[in-house]
Amino acid sequence: MMQKQRFHPLNTLHALYGVGGLLLLSAHTLYARDFYFQPQSLEGGENAPQAADLTVFDNPKAQLAGSYPSHILINNQKIEDRTLRYVNAEDGALVPLLTPTLLRNWGVKVDDYPDLLAEPADSTLKQELGHYIPLASAQFDFRKQNLTLSIPQAALVHTGNGYIAPSRWDAGVPVAFADYSFSGQQNETSGKNHQNSQYLNLRSGANLGGWRLRNYGTWSGSDGGEGWQNIATWVQHDIQALKAQFLAGESSTRGEVFDSIQFSGVNVASDDDMLPGSERGFAPVVRGTAYTNAVVTVKQNGYTLYQQNVAPGAFEIDDLTVSTNSDDLEVSVQEADGTVHTTTQAFSSIALMQRPSHLRFEATAGRYRAATGSGDREPEFAQGSAIYGINNQLTAFGGLTVAENYSAIVSGIGIGLGAWGAISTDVTFANSELDSGEHDMGQSWRVLYSTDIPLTNTHMSLSGYRYSSKGFYSFAEANQRITDDDDEDRTDHKRDRLQLNLSQQFGDGNLYLNGYQQNYWDNDRHDSSLSAGMNYSMLGISYNFSLTWSDTRSGDDDRSIYVGVTIPLSRWLPSSWASYSLNNSQHGATTQNVGLNGSLLADNSLSYSLQQSHSTQAPKNSSSLYGTWYAQYGRLNAGYYSATDGTRQISYGATGAVVAHPHGVTLSQPLGNQFAIVDADGAPGIGFENQRGIRTDWFGNAIIPSLSAYRENRIGVVTDQLPDDVDSDNTATTVVPTRNAAVVAHFNAHRGYRALITLTQPSGKSVPFGAIVTSSDGLNSGIVDDQSTVYLAGLGESVTLRVKWGNRPQQRCTAAVVAEGDNNLKDDATGIKRIRTVCNQGG
Repeated sequence: MMQKQRFHPLNTLHALYGVGGLLLLSAHTLYARDFYFQPQSLEGGENAPQAADLTVFDNPKAQLAGSYPSHILINNQKIEDRTLRYVNAEDGALVPLLTPTLLRNWGVKVDDYPDLLAEPADSTLKQELGHYIPLASAQFDFRKQNLTLSIPQAALVHTGNGYIAPSRWDAGVPVAFADYSFSGQQNETSGKNHQNSQYLNLRSGANLGGWRLRNYGTWSGSDGGEGWQNIATWVQHDIQALKAQFLAGESSTRGEVFDSIQFSGVNVASDDDMLPGSERGFAPVVRGTAYTNAVVTVKQNGYTLYQQNVAPGAFEIDDLTVSTNSDDLEVSVQEADGTVHTTTQAFSSIALMQRPSHLRFEATAGRYRAATGSGDREPEFAQGSAIYGINNQLTAFGGLTVAENYSAIVSGIGIGLGAWGAISTDVTFANSELDSGEHDMGQSWRVLYSTDIPLTNTHMSLSGYRYSSKGFYSFAEANQRITDDDDEDRTDHKRDRLQLNLSQQFGDGNLYLNGYQQNYWDNDRHDSSLSAGMNYSMLGISYNFSLTWSDTRSGDDDRSIYVGVTIPLSRWLPSSWASYSLNNSQHGATTQNVGLNGSLLADNSLSYSLQQSHSTQAPKNSSSLYGTWYAQYGRLNAGYYSATDGTRQISYGATGAVVAHPHGVTLSQPLGNQFAIVDADGAPGIGFENQRGIRTDWFGNAIIPSLSAYRENRIGVVTDQLPDDVDSDNTATTVVPTRNAAVVAHFNAHRGYRALITLTQPSGKSVPFGAIVTSSDGLNSGIVDDQSTVYLAGLGESVTLRVKWGNRPQQRCTAAVVAEGDNNLKDDATGIKRIRTVCNQGG
C-alpha cells in the first residue's frame, strides 16, 4: 500500500524564505517575463553550494503535476472537497483530470452532450472541458486550492440553494453503540428517612450499510423497587429515489394530517431533510425554571422521555426524543425539598404548506400500540396521508385510516394569505365501534392559522379544534376500554380545543404568550394552561420574567411568578456571572435566590453553580452546589443541597456513549442521531472546534456528536491547542451523513517531534537553497531555505533524510537525524527542536 507523503503546511514557519524565493522566481511581471534569477546569487563566499535546479518554476504559470486537495466550485458555488489529479498544459498550468461520472455527480447534464456522453464514464476526458460543453472552462487556483468550473446554466441540473449531490451522501461505517443518560439522588431528612432513586435512559443500536437498528428504553429504581420499560425497537433504511425513510418495528406516525398514533408495523414516509435547504418546509423545545437543584422529568403518553438533574435557574431542553407527534408533554420539576411543579406543554405538529408540485406522504400498516398500562384495545390498522403543493397559495391534503373497528377519512386545504399569513382547514369523518359495542359516526372540523409580521417582528400561530358532533372519536379514543369504575363515561372524549402561541421580538429582547384549553364531552372539567414571559438584555445584563398558570381535570392547579436577572462578571472572573431570582408560588411561598455561575478550564469544560436561597416558608434557608464536567469520555454532573430543616440531597449523573467501530472502541459524549468517528492516524490529544472537552484518545479516535443529516458538517481541529508531539496535514474536513449514520472523518495526523534542521555537507558547504528534503519512509518532506534549514514535523526518534537539488549524483546527500542528539536545542515556547547535522554525499 502506497504511503501518503506529508508536505506539512507549517513548512512555511522557517522555510518561508525558500518558498518565497521560489514564488519570486515564478512571478509574472511586466518587465521580467524572460528574466532568470540565479539562486546561487543569494549565497556567496567560499562555502557557497552548487545551485539547486529550479527551472521547473521558471514558467510563471507552472506548478508540479500531481494530486492536490481541491475545493470544487461550479459558477462560484461550493460543491465539495476532493483530491484530484492534475497534469501540466502546454503553458505549464495545471489542468484537472475529470471524468463524466464526476461531472454527472456535480450536476452536469452529461446526457445532453453527445461527445461527453460517448466518453467512458470513469475514464479521463481526452479534451479540455470546453470541447465537450461550449463556453465551459476549468481553472485551478494553486494558492487557494480552488478548482473553479465555469459551466453554462443550461448545462446544469436545476437545484435549490444548499443542494448536495446524493453521491456525496455518506451511509457511514458499521458500528454498534449504547447512548446513555443516568441520574440519581440520595435524600436525607433530619438525619433519617434515607431515600435513593436512579434513572437510566438508554438508546442503543447498530448500523450496517444503510440499515439502522435502534432500541429505546428506560430503567428506574428506588428503595421501593425497580423496573425496565422498553419504549420502542425498530429498523430503518432510507429510500433515496423517493426521498423517504422505510421503518419497520415500533414507532409512531408523524401526526400531520391525522393525530399521531403509536404502532408496531411498517412505515414509509417522505424525508424533507433530503431536499436542498431552500426546499425544506419539529421537535418541541421545553423551557422552565428550577428554584433549587432539581430533577426535570418529561413524560408523554405514559412514557418517561427525559429525566435530568438541573441547576437552579432557567433550563431549556432542545434534544427531546418524542414518542408521538401530537400528544401534550407533561413536564415536572422536583425541587430538592421534594416540592413538585407540574405543567403541561401543548405540542402538535400541524400540516405544513408545501411548495408547488412537492408531495409529502406517509403510509403505515401494523398494530396500534396503546398507552402503557392503559389496557386499551390494539387492533390492526392501515393509514395513509398526503400533502401536495398545488401552487404558491394552495396546498391540498388528505388521508384515510382503516381498522376492523374504525374508519376515518380526512380532507383539507391550506391557503396562503400573503402578508396575512396562512390558514388551513380540514374535516374528518369517522365511523367507530366502541368497546361497549356501540357504533357512532361523527365529524370534526379543524382550523390552523399562523402569521409573521415582519414590521413588528411578531409571530403568531392560532389553532382551534372543534368536534361538531358527540359521535366523533379519534382512533385512540375509539380503542379506549371502559371499566366499571368509568361508569360508561369516557373522560378523555375530547370536544373542542383552542391553542395560541404568540411571540414578539423587540431590540435585544422578546415577549411570548402560550396557552391552550381542552374541553371534554362527558364532564364539565377541562385542562388549561397559560404561560407568558419576557427576556431582555441590556449592557450585557439579562432580565427574565415569567408567569405560569395551569388548571387540570385532576385538580393539580399551579400558579407562579418568576423574576430573574443575570450579571456577567467576566471582567473580574473569566466566564462567570452572578444571578438573582424571586419566585412566588400559588401556595404563598416567596423564594429569593442568589447565585454565582460560570465555567473553568481552557475549553470551558467544567461548569459550576453556587446558590443560596431564602424562603418565607420552611425550609427558610438552603444552599446548593452543582457542577458539570464535559469530559473526553462523557459528561459527569454532581450536586449537593442542604436546608435548615435538616434536608440533605446528593445528586449525580452521567451522560455519554460507547461506540464500537472499525477503528476500535471509543467512549464519547452523547451521540445525537448522526455522528462522526474521527480517525487521526493514532495521534492523541487533538481537540475540535465548538466541541467542549472532546479530544482524540490514545488510539487517535474521537466521536463528534449531533451532526445534521444530508447536510455538510465541518469538523475542524483547534490548531493552537495541539500537543507538542502531534501535527496534522489537514486541519478541517467535511462530512455529509445520511439519516442516523456514523461516518468517518479522517485527519492525516502524525505523532512525533517538530524540528528545524540545519544541513551542511562534509566539506563545510551549506546544502543549497531550494533543495528538496524527504524522509526515508516518504512521510515527510520540505524545502531548504537560504540558511540551509528545513522544517519537518512528525519525526520519529531516529530518521534518515534524503536531500536532492539536481539530477547528478553529486547533487544528492543523506543525513541521519536523532531526536536526542548532544547538540539539539528545544524552544520551550513552541516545542520545536533545533538540530544541526551533516548531510553525506549519496542516496
